[in-house]
Amino acid sequence: MSKPITVAALLGAILSLTCLNALAQTASPGTERLNAKMQSAAAAAAGNQPAPPATPDPNCTLIVPKDALSATGLATPYQLTATDPAQGPCNESNTAQSAFVQAAIFDPATGSISIYNPLVIDKGDRPLVNPTVPTLPANAIVAIWFGYNGDDLTLRASPGDSLDNAKCVNGTNSSVFGQYAYCNAPAFFNAANTAIANGQLKVPALGTASDGKPCPTVRDFFVVDQDQSDNLPTLYLVSPRGHTAQMTKANQAAHPKAVPLGNPSDNRLTDAFMDPALGCKAWTAPDLADPGSMVPALPLNELQARNTQAAPVALVPAGDPMTLVNGNMSLNKTNLYRQGVDMPTGNSYFDMDTGRYCRQLLRIAPGRMLANQTALASFTSPDAGAATNLFTFLAQRFVATYQLLDCQNIINVPDPVSVTTNAAGVATRATVNTSALSKILRKLQPQQGQDDWADSVARERKATE
Repeated sequence: MSKPITVAALLGAILSLTCLNALAQTASPGTERLNAKMQSAAAAAAGNQPAPPATPDPNCTLIVPKDALSATGLATPYQLTATDPAQGPCNESNTAQSAFVQAAIFDPATGSISIYNPLVIDKGDRPLVNPTVPTLPANAIVAIWFGYNGDDLTLRASPGDSLDNAKCVNGTNSSVFGQYAYCNAPAFFNAANTAIANGQLKVPALGTASDGKPCPTVRDFFVVDQDQSDNLPTLYLVSPRGHTAQMTKANQAAHPKAVPLGNPSDNRLTDAFMDPALGCKAWTAPDLADPGSMVPALPLNELQARNTQAAPVALVPAGDPMTLVNGNMSLNKTNLYRQGVDMPTGNSYFDMDTGRYCRQLLRIAPGRMLANQTALASFTSPDAGAATNLFTFLAQRFVATYQLLDCQNIINVPDPVSVTTNAAGVATRATVNTSALSKILRKLQPQQGQDDWADSVARERKATE
């Protein structure tokens, strides 16, 4: 029998599994993966199913190749291994542990951007197909981003090298971000934004969604979750024996039994699900590993959001679990996170207020979800293990986000969105309490002017430090 999931049931179930204790010690698993844990835990607590079995080691290390920003470094596979071997192995083909890499290449001569997705393999393994060596333009500015399907991904340099050589940021010295990291991103964004300001690089207009509103971006409160701008739209191919290859037309033709391996990310959610469901199209660029192919990318999403998202603009808040240090907010770590995705740094916690973030979520997301229920419910779910369609997926994601940011306690407003799950913990139905939402919006009205000013386009577009 399906039962509605309540805040108390979810948090109680998670606490019983010590998920929140782990969150306080390091960073947080992304909402997409944690959603599934939450739903399963709540179902188990309600007596719908037995407690979930032990999961694979959620904390893995990615060994960064030497000269990571060069053509040779990009084509050298990254190696996945256990951070603590005593906790079990890490395998790229295990979707609970898969790590992903994406690079963007800026050509200063033309102002153009191209994309390359470096491959990840298990340490000591071999690729299914050796990666294509890209041809880089002269004086190219290369940046790299990382995504992860587990909890905490740690970067480690190859012997004789240093992460500093590629300007890699994995968090602070004492606390990794979690599923997110980057190398040389600020330099890439500085060059790209200069080219945009000079008219050399053109950012595509957003277009109009089927509901008559602007198409969503990764800084739209309709899209974001508790840890926005993390993870990647990168896809790999994985063979039945667990060997990986880049997602190219040639590799797909040569290995028809290999299947796609993806990162369930905010970026992929926007590019591959929300955009097509609402009649929109993601910004894409040439894939240097697959001539003739155009692919979406995290840096393209962030550049487009920076230049086209109307107020209110969603920026990473201090309460984002990936920016916490031992469960406490950190200006430094939040600013480091923001620098990797082309967001302005904050001088105070007002600049990254979690309460304001919660209020804007309530003002934007439930109403637009409800207005587009038919279109969203007709579109496939990004994760069939979490929800039956895109509408129920977004609803259970909103519920999780509201809880993980502790919105109800911070702003003293209950969540008007609820979901119902089946015995397997899959969200099958979602409801937006319109009466409660109307009351909430009236209650929040006196603060909207200041909130919108704080999340204005002018403040969002100021130069990053």
